[in-house]
Amino acid sequence: MHFISVTDLKEKLDNKVNLFLLDIRENYEREAASIPSKHIPMDEVCAHLTDFPANEEIILMCNSGKRAEALANLLETEFNQTNLIVLEGGIAAWIEQFGQN
Repeated sequence: MHFISVTDLKEKLDNKVNLFLLDIRENYEREAASIPSKHIPMDEVCAHLTDFPANEEIILMCNSGKRAEALANLLETEFNQTNLIVLEGGIAAWIEQFGQN
């Protein structure tokens, strides 16, 4: 499993690196802050696996990073996904570092 810090993610976004950002939080959690991303709640992700790019890094984001880490583990072990990266500290770390969007 791979991880990315909010600082490294911001740098990639600022440099327009091609990434697939996947926000797995529930709808009500997105009110706190949001980074432009594809939103699919965690419990619906497995039904949308064919929608994900095979040749791009997929960055999983949740509120604290714990759910994203659990989902990455599931997708790696059960679905052989190898291009997953977890946002360390989740959106909470993003808000702490950069404020709300």
